[in-house]
Amino acid sequence: MKAHDEERKAKGGTRTPNPEATRRNIIDVAAAEFAMNGLSGARVDEIAAKTGSAKRMIYYYFKDKEGLYLAVLEEAYRKMRTTEATLDLGHLPPVAALRKLVEFTFDHHNANADFIRLVMIENIHHAEYLSRSDVIQDLNVSAIGEVENIYSRGVSEGVFRKDLSPVELHWQISALCFFNVSNRATFSKIFRVDLGSRRSQASLRERAVEMVLRNVMKEPGAGAS
Repeated sequence: MKAHDEERKAKGGTRTPNPEATRRNIIDVAAAEFAMNGLSGARVDEIAAKTGSAKRMIYYYFKDKEGLYLAVLEEAYRKMRTTEATLDLGHLPPVAALRKLVEFTFDHHNANADFIRLVMIENIHHAEYLSRSDVIQDLNVSAIGEVENIYSRGVSEGVFRKDLSPVELHWQISALCFFNVSNRATFSKIFRVDLGSRRSQASLRERAVEMVLRNVMKEPGAGAS
């Protein structure tokens, strides 16, 4: 049975002209639910109610709640990597390219708190669901490939040191940008400072760029401005 026929049956005979739009809407709503409540706390009934879809429609597309959760993870990573691919870093000098990549990662994470929460939840599950997805694996191979390209060009031009791993460099970038969102609330409360303010975020963004560049430059600090 085709998707639109199943939808028509699930919704009492009303045909939905765009099944893919329905699927995307379910994923968008489910992303917020999983980010807020985790895999175990999210309820398919709640997702169905907020999307106006019958539960059977959700199960038709995603088989079960775990299948929906995995689809949400895949879409979250796909959105990030698709946007990242538009940066056109290969046409920039290595230092400028690395700076732009760090700035993009910082801004993306800051604007997509649900992505951070989803990754935190998946780490609670020891990446069990992520490991089932060839889609996510492929998307992140391309991300490491971008970092490796920037780094190798910098080494060839004599501006980057030679003893770094692209995976470790990606780790450092992710750590600085991820922590900015994941631990902002606790840090702000403990140290009584608004780390979410525009001024604080601008400062933290620049410090993240500086730390990455200082670590990778052949001469520490060179080219960090």
